[in-house]
Amino acid sequence: MDEDSYDRILFLAEPELNEPVMVVALEGWIDAGLGASTAMSTLLDSTNSEILATFDTEYFIDQRARRPVVRIVDGITTEITWPEIQLRYAKDGDGADLLLLVGPEPDFHWSDFIDVVTECAALLNVRMVVGLGAFPAPTPHTRKVRVIGTAPITSAHLLSVTGTVDGELEVPAGMTAVLEMGFSEAAIDMVTLWARVPHYVASMPYPQAAAALLEALASVAGLTIDAAPLRRSADEARRRVDELVTNNPEHATMVRSLEQTADETEGTPLGDVVPTGDELAAELERFLRGEQA
Repeated sequence: MDEDSYDRILFLAEPELNEPVMVVALEGWIDAGLGASTAMSTLLDSTNSEILATFDTEYFIDQRARRPVVRIVDGITTEITWPEIQLRYAKDGDGADLLLLVGPEPDFHWSDFIDVVTECAALLNVRMVVGLGAFPAPTPHTRKVRVIGTAPITSAHLLSVTGTVDGELEVPAGMTAVLEMGFSEAAIDMVTLWARVPHYVASMPYPQAAAALLEALASVAGLTIDAAPLRRSADEARRRVDELVTNNPEHATMVRSLEQTADETEGTPLGDVVPTGDELAAELERFLRGEQA
């Protein structure tokens, strides 16, 4: 790493790592059903991860937009917790090394952040990077959550596992998209996995999406990850949504229509129902405006 990059990251440990997989889920961009954040929190809880490094908070984060949290006990200010981007290390169920990039998406200096992360990945001999995300889609909750992928041209071979969005699409970029391009230039494979969340539940926790992301992560990266606890939560979430739909004839009709479309269009490697670019753009625009059904 060059001197400027070292100034923006603080290493707190020196673990022995063997070609780790880096998993990225930064807060602040689209995350329908909290799919990506729930998947990452499940990884953090199940792997007993430890902090490897932290990033320069003053340089990358707007602290008025992401204010620190103050702890007050009986009127006494006792603690301030600052927002922090962390790189954590852990192992999967079979002992393979993982790096977990977590925390808020940077507010400032994205190009510098990309340089720090890619140089760090090269230093640690990362074999591949996997981003996690979730977006609202015209799909029913009564069918399996499908996962699609995005990747730079140098990592296009990874998309044979996930399937993709058909056609051309222009949407605002999150950090994972910029990381894809940065890792491409650094000659490190990266793919971002996107869970397709029914648009009518996109604003509520949807553990089905998190479970699907972890299963896709395991498949793409050759990891051993247990998504069973999320599947149990998903069963309860499915029952709650069933009740909401059953009590609303208009929603019930919509779900039946979505089911018909889903059943007619299955067939990618992960069993995905692939939206067109126009469908995806429309749903993303609607979601960002806060117009969930």
